[in-house]
Amino acid sequence: MNGRLTVPGSKTNAMTPEQVREAVRATPTGQDFVWDGVEEDDRPPSPAELAQARGRGRPAGSGRKAQVAIRLDRDLLAALRATGPGWQTRVNALLQEALTQGRLKG
Repeated sequence: MNGRLTVPGSKTNAMTPEQVREAVRATPTGQDFVWDGVEEDDRPPSPAELAQARGRGRPAGSGRKAQVAIRLDRDLLAALRATGPGWQTRVNALLQEALTQGRLKG
């Protein structure tokens, strides 16, 4: 090997492995970019802006539903899924309708 760092499928890096390690050590922790204050488009977002844009997790639910695990026959599950996106919501609506009409004992 010629002392240069190469990674299959990528461009050849002209730095030696020791130069790469030194460059990584020289990079300040948690700050890999310093804004020069000239171009507003180049300004990195503040932590508050990142938090606002990112949000956290899934949207809050209604609190009315509970997640459950249920075992269904394979042919029934295939038929339900074949109805397209939203099939779980439609199954919930059918069961709710059956309950309100007295076909299921609540």
